[in-house]
Amino acid sequence: MNRLSVLFRTTAVRLSALYLLLFSLCAAFLVFYVTAMSQRLLEQQTKDAVTAEVSQIEQIYSRAGVNGLLRTLERRARQPGANLYVIAGPTGEILAGNVASLQPGLLDREGWTGEAFRYQRYTDESRTEAHVALAHVLVLDNGLRILVGRDLQEPEKFRVLVRQALVVALGIMGIGALIIWFAIGRNALKRIDRMSDASTRIMAGDLSQRLPMSGSGDEFDRLSESLNAMLGRIEKLNEGLRQVSDNIAHDLKTPLTRLRNKAEAALAHKATNSGYRASLEEIIGESDQLIRTFNALLMISRVEAGAAAAEMSDVNLSQSVADCVELYEPVADEQALKLEADVPADIHVSGNRELIGQALGNLIDNAIKYSDGGANPLITVSLAIRDGAMVLSVADHGPGVPANRREDVVERFVRLDESRSKPGTGLGLSLVEAVMEMHQGALELSDTVPGAENNRGLTASMVFPARSG
Repeated sequence: MNRLSVLFRTTAVRLSALYLLLFSLCAAFLVFYVTAMSQRLLEQQTKDAVTAEVSQIEQIYSRAGVNGLLRTLERRARQPGANLYVIAGPTGEILAGNVASLQPGLLDREGWTGEAFRYQRYTDESRTEAHVALAHVLVLDNGLRILVGRDLQEPEKFRVLVRQALVVALGIMGIGALIIWFAIGRNALKRIDRMSDASTRIMAGDLSQRLPMSGSGDEFDRLSESLNAMLGRIEKLNEGLRQVSDNIAHDLKTPLTRLRNKAEAALAHKATNSGYRASLEEIIGESDQLIRTFNALLMISRVEAGAAAAEMSDVNLSQSVADCVELYEPVADEQALKLEADVPADIHVSGNRELIGQALGNLIDNAIKYSDGGANPLITVSLAIRDGAMVLSVADHGPGVPANRREDVVERFVRLDESRSKPGTGLGLSLVEAVMEMHQGALELSDTVPGAENNRGLTASMVFPARSG
C-alpha cells in the first residue's frame, strides 16, 4: 500500500492519470455524440421515406379518388415490411390497415406525429408487446384519416448496436490505457528508485557512482547524463583538491623548512650587516617562490571553477602570440636559444586573453627552461588551422617527455626532474590544461622529432575548437 501511494505521487503517474481522465471524458462524449448523430440520421431517413410515400398517396388520391386510394392502401398494407398504413374514420376508429391499435389521440392532429409513438400489430402474440414508429397523418375531405408511417425497430437496433460497439471498443481502449498507465508509473518508479539508490551512495561519499541510464534517450536519460557530467566534474575537482593537499604537504614542506633554517641560521650566528642582508635576500627569494606557487594554485583553482568563463571575448590570437614571443625573446637570448614565431596574421578565437597569454607564457618558459642549447637551440611558436580548429604549438629540441609520462606531467607538482635542479613548481602544464578545458579545447603533447633517441624535443599544442557561426 505504501509503494502504491509512492507510485501515485510520481509526476509520470499523475500525468498519465490526467491523460486517462481526459481520454475517458472524450470517449464518453464521443459515444453519446456518435449515437445521437446516428439516431438523428436514421430518423431523418425515415421521415424522408414517409414524406415521399405521403406525396405518392396524395397524388393517387387526387387522381383515383377515395376508392383508388383505399385499394392502394389495402394492397400496400398486406405487403411485408416496416411500413405502417392505417385508414380511420372521422372519430379515430381504425377501419383498415396493418395496425391493430395505436397510441390514443394520435389521429386527432394532421401532419407529423412529432415524437415516436407506440403501436401493436395484428401478429403480436402478447398484448403487452409494443412497437415504436414515426408517422404522418392525412385528413381527407370526407373526414377519413390516413396514417402512413414506418417502424423504428431496425433503426433503434442499429443505434443500440452502434452504442454497444463504441462502449466495448472504448472500454477495451480504457483498460489498455489503464494498464499502460500503471506500467509507465511502475517503470518510472523503478528508475527513480535506482537513481535514489545511486544518489544515496554518492551522498555517502562514493563520487565514482553514476546515475543509471536506460539508453532510451528520454528525459530521465537526459537528466542522468547532465547530472553524471556534473558528478564527473565534482569528482575531478575533489580529486584535484586532494592532490593539491597532498602535494602541498610534500612539495612545500622543503622550501618552508629551508626558509626557517635560513632565518634560524641568521639568528644563531653573529654576522655583519652584509651577512644579515644576504640571509634576508635568500629568505625573500624563498618567500617569492612560495608566493608564486600559491598564485599558480589559486589561478588553477579559479580556472577550474569556471570563474573566468564570464570574461570570454574575441581574442586576436596572432597578436597575443606576437606579444608573448617579444616578451620572452630576451630570456631566450640569455640562454643562447633562438625563439621564432610562425604565426599567420589576424587569427581570432573566443576566449580569455589573459589566461591564454598566461598559458602560452608557461609553455614558452618550459621550452626555454628544458632546452639544452646544443645542436639545435631553436624554439618555434607556430599557429595553424587544423580541421577548423586553431592549433597553437610551442616546439623545442630538448630531452622531451616519454610517451608513458605525458599524462603525469600535467598533474600538479609533478616534475620529471627528480633532483629539482631546474627552477619551477611543477604547476605550469597543469595551468595550461585547466585553461584549455575552460576553452573547451585540449592540450596535446608530442615529440618534436618523432623516433629520435636523444633530443627528440617536446611540442606542446593548445588546440582551440572551431568557432561556431
